[in-house]
Amino acid sequence: MRHARRRVVRRGTQLAAVGGLLLGGAMVTTAMASETPGTSAVPFSSGSATEAGNTGAALVAKLGTARTAGSWIGADGRPVVAVTDAEAAAAVKQAGAEPKMVSHSMNELKAATATLKAAPRVAGTAWAVDYKTNRVMVEADSTVSASDWSDLSRVASGIGSFVQMQRSEGRFTPRLNGAQPILSTGGRCSAGFNVTNGTTDFILTAGHCGPANTIWFDEGQGNGQQVGTTIDTQFPGNDFSLIQYANGKAGDNADVVAIGNGQGVRITGAADPTVGEKVFRSGSTSGLHDGTVTALNATVNYPEGTVTGLIQTNVCAEPGDSGGPLFSNGIALGVTSGGSGDCTTGGVTFFQPVTRAMAALNVQLIVTKQAAGGQAATPATPAPSASANHSAIAPSAASPGSSAPVTGDDTSLVARLTDTRNIGPGLLVIGGSLIALVGTRFIRAEQDRKAYQRYYSATWG
Repeated sequence: MRHARRRVVRRGTQLAAVGGLLLGGAMVTTAMASETPGTSAVPFSSGSATEAGNTGAALVAKLGTARTAGSWIGADGRPVVAVTDAEAAAAVKQAGAEPKMVSHSMNELKAATATLKAAPRVAGTAWAVDYKTNRVMVEADSTVSASDWSDLSRVASGIGSFVQMQRSEGRFTPRLNGAQPILSTGGRCSAGFNVTNGTTDFILTAGHCGPANTIWFDEGQGNGQQVGTTIDTQFPGNDFSLIQYANGKAGDNADVVAIGNGQGVRITGAADPTVGEKVFRSGSTSGLHDGTVTALNATVNYPEGTVTGLIQTNVCAEPGDSGGPLFSNGIALGVTSGGSGDCTTGGVTFFQPVTRAMAALNVQLIVTKQAAGGQAATPATPAPSASANHSAIAPSAASPGSSAPVTGDDTSLVARLTDTRNIGPGLLVIGGSLIALVGTRFIRAEQDRKAYQRYYSATWG
């Protein structure tokens, strides 16, 4: 009876060990299949703009700036192209886009902005071409004096009635103070996108965040850990800078930008936006917000200096959001420069285009290997934070991009072995099962040896 019980125990242990081997193998297979893909680098991608935006831009390029005045995405999602003559309108219509007849070509509009730029500089002013109304919009914040406003109004009147002046509340300031918070002695900014030159990794963020040799620390870790040092910066004129990682590498999840609550969006490429495109911005102060691109090639006269070639949007931002990422459908578009207002009352926010910054800095965006190979990302629609401008979003089906968890940089052996997303737990199960099998085999062999010894001891007396 006792031997029968032992056989049952041994057989049960063996079956459990075999089951453990199968389970461990399944865990390893699942972990490897769902493992976060490695990262690679690509210069740019044309995937950010919708097909409508690409069509409009192609038509503008084909017809020329003397016969067109920009393009945008219409309320029905179709591309709209501003044209100055009937022949150009017919060409646009034949291409499947909607023509809109206007009085002033892009050449005239650009000449107007050049005249404004040549006038005496007034801090607190900004201007951009409004494609939809065929006007140049000049805006002055609350810091502009009555005298300066009068002088600028005379310049605008001399250009023509298509230059419209308007005043706004608040102040045009850089948003100093990706979206992850980074700290220096000068204040707090937000990390933008991770980029690389092929050997070293960097954070691409706003240039006004700090001069060269600024040392940055990670607020998120809570331990004052050094992130890196600014090695190149351009501000004013442009508004971008490179922060070199202290250890030279961006680490895990280098292709993810944070959007709050431990979640992020996987970045798959970079491109230039289109007027009317739905976009998302994330920052360490105000989190995720959305809106639309309202103008391109905007000029802003900050108190610190003039910045040109910016993306203008109606997405809100607040101090501390500077440098944070602007993106849509997982495509990097810009880093936060500055603006006016806040996320309670709304406002205007300007962004440095990432394509121009990366070309000037000779770096490439870090993206997943799948994206670098041309595979599409899985669509996802994480909800943005409440935005004062949410109702103004274009009716396109844009989303922030493919969702991904934002994890810390815990690379300890225990953490990796016990993380169910890794192969460690499966290997532990397999190892324990093998030990159990070997153990039962050893016990059985030892029992057989003792039984053999007892038998022959009794036989030979």
